[in-house]
Amino acid sequence: MSSLRFPENFLWGAATAAYQIEGAARDDGRGPSIWDTFSRTPGRVHQGHTGDVACDHYHRYAEDVALMAELGLRAYRFSIAWPRIQPDGTGPVNPRGLDFYDRLVDALLARGIDPIVTLYHWDLPQSLGDRGGWTNRDTAEHFATYAAATYGRLGDRVDVWTTLNEPWCSAYLGYGSGVHAPGEQDPAAAFTAVHHLLLGHGLAARALRAAGARTVGITLNPADVRPADGSSAADAAAVRLVDGLHNRIFLDPLLAGGYPEDVLEHVGRIVEPTFVRDGDEKLIAAPIDLLGINYYQPTYVAGRPDGAGGGGAYPGTDGAVEFLPPVGPLTDMGWMVEPAGLTRLLERIATDYPGVPLLITENGAAYPDKPGVDSPGGPSQVLDTDRIAYLEGHLRAAHEAISRGVDLRGYLVWSLLDNFEWAEGYRRRFGIVHVDYLTQRRTPKSSARWYQEVISRNGL
Repeated sequence: MSSLRFPENFLWGAATAAYQIEGAARDDGRGPSIWDTFSRTPGRVHQGHTGDVACDHYHRYAEDVALMAELGLRAYRFSIAWPRIQPDGTGPVNPRGLDFYDRLVDALLARGIDPIVTLYHWDLPQSLGDRGGWTNRDTAEHFATYAAATYGRLGDRVDVWTTLNEPWCSAYLGYGSGVHAPGEQDPAAAFTAVHHLLLGHGLAARALRAAGARTVGITLNPADVRPADGSSAADAAAVRLVDGLHNRIFLDPLLAGGYPEDVLEHVGRIVEPTFVRDGDEKLIAAPIDLLGINYYQPTYVAGRPDGAGGGGAYPGTDGAVEFLPPVGPLTDMGWMVEPAGLTRLLERIATDYPGVPLLITENGAAYPDKPGVDSPGGPSQVLDTDRIAYLEGHLRAAHEAISRGVDLRGYLVWSLLDNFEWAEGYRRRFGIVHVDYLTQRRTPKSSARWYQEVISRNGL
């Protein structure tokens, strides 16, 4: 393959999320989250795994930051645990919770690593969940208060703030299909949550701006939706429907001034969208400085009168859409590997929603990694050649998008560490660093050393 160089100042880093790595679930005044409750509900998470300990990053952050520096990371995207800051989701701020992120940010800056904060990566305080969670409009207001409090402590040292991570997952998987916390299966609730999440983004972004934040954004997981048959009108209609539910329902209000009419019409068949009030769309559409893109696999659909649809994850598609099973080499999650989908997605967003800088905030793959026999004089090796191939393919796809004029500012691999993979528990490993959950020993995999070289040469 030919060698490629990325633009000067291209940002290389890695990403994690609080509930997936921190552990310390009851330390220093942290309150329970909906994921604490969900993971303790029988049958919800693989083998009853929880995030109680996870990677124990809360106590081992200094070791992890040193490892980031060793790998040459220029940026680290992490999420703040709302239950650490406001144990009940409202009311007084818990200073001990903010102390941890103070220490983490200072450790990162001391190593020359830029902190990128995500304010919400799914761990809603349980007390807010008890009051309806994101189906309750008040949650959006509380989120803005929490955002301002967090910025008040960290804003002097953190330049980049993103509000939400993948509201598609929070809304559709949490309230539609029920495979994520809080585990509800109510299509009306899913659409209500979509709007309140976006409203929460708008309110939080306004609060951050008022407090002095310079770079404010949001992270989505847009889908590259493709037809099974490019010549089929039925398949094209299926693509339009799924694209509306997955992409345009978020991108249009954020970047085009309001919800698309065809999506509102579809939503109206399930629930009257009275939750959208005058002024909401203007608030949501306030300019952002950065759009985070999480990409893992494409989505292929066909228009079928007897289609199985996407269940609660795509409300209203049953009997109209068939989601095709993935083909070709698959990751350990059963996900299709198609780097070209990333190029198409980045180009599409840059074309349809111009003017917003893009950052790949997550991209990676799970594979069943195991440490090998200790090499003479060195640590155990984890030879994850499949992951290296996955990452290289997607970096080449990202570079192709840049060559076509996409304003892509950086790439953050998912994930730095093997961790708690939500409903999959600890049986899926996305990390470029292997974690032995019994000993908490960290072992950089071959992919970590490969990525270290990519960063060093700013290319492939």
